[in-house]
Amino acid sequence: MLPLNREFEFTHADFEKIRTMIYNYAGIALSDSKHDMVYGRLAKRLRALNLKTFQQYLQVLERGDPKEFELFSNSMTTNLTSFFREAHHFDILLRYLKDHRSVGNFNIWCSASSTGEEPYSLAITACEAFDTLRPPVKIIATDLDTNVLEKGRQGIYPAEEVKKLSAQRVSKFFNLQPDGRYQLKPELREMITFRRLNLIEPNWSVRGPFDAIFCRNVMIYFDKETQYKILQRFAPMMKPEGLLYVGHSENLYHAAEFFKLQGKTVYELAKPGAGMR
Repeated sequence: MLPLNREFEFTHADFEKIRTMIYNYAGIALSDSKHDMVYGRLAKRLRALNLKTFQQYLQVLERGDPKEFELFSNSMTTNLTSFFREAHHFDILLRYLKDHRSVGNFNIWCSASSTGEEPYSLAITACEAFDTLRPPVKIIATDLDTNVLEKGRQGIYPAEEVKKLSAQRVSKFFNLQPDGRYQLKPELREMITFRRLNLIEPNWSVRGPFDAIFCRNVMIYFDKETQYKILQRFAPMMKPEGLLYVGHSENLYHAAEFFKLQGKTVYELAKPGAGMR
């Protein structure tokens, strides 16, 4: 019997097929507890396509419609973010940029950029480190979800989110829009290149060497085997002194041959001098 609030039948077999599809495509490992979440997100796609059952929707995916598969993968990703989330990471990056001023140009990869708050926090940190709106820093911001990438490119955010920042930062780095929202200044938007990237694809469209890779609150969606493979690929893309930043609930102990903990969920290369030069 269907729950009263469900308009579509959603069987365990349907869930298993979806779980297999998203794992094979993006490495995302859905636990059994995500059954209701999957239903809620994909029911919107059934309505949009005027379908009656999940079996019909699965048939659409299995036929290989690239546009629908993109919308499917967008639906399966989680985009919880905010400006300067886990603020201590940006303090550490600020010190790194100041201590390595003589290096010249800096490259940073934000590997799960979501709607852009994280890469723009990186851009603001870079501006503050060099006391200019045009620091020698380039940021690559990637994500699997094409919808959030477009929001990031626009760099426009609601007032209630922006005003959590200090008034000084808001006035220095944002422009107030006629509709009451705030947009990052052009100089900061020009620092960032937003690009779609699937972390389990064999060929990445980014190239090091990187002074920093931010991969925060991403590994929690992968199993240990997938995490290991990604970290193995990160290591040779780092500068020898580069740092990898992960989320507060993540650790890399199972990949100790590549990275060692520096402190506060920040990792350095396990083998000094092993990174790109």
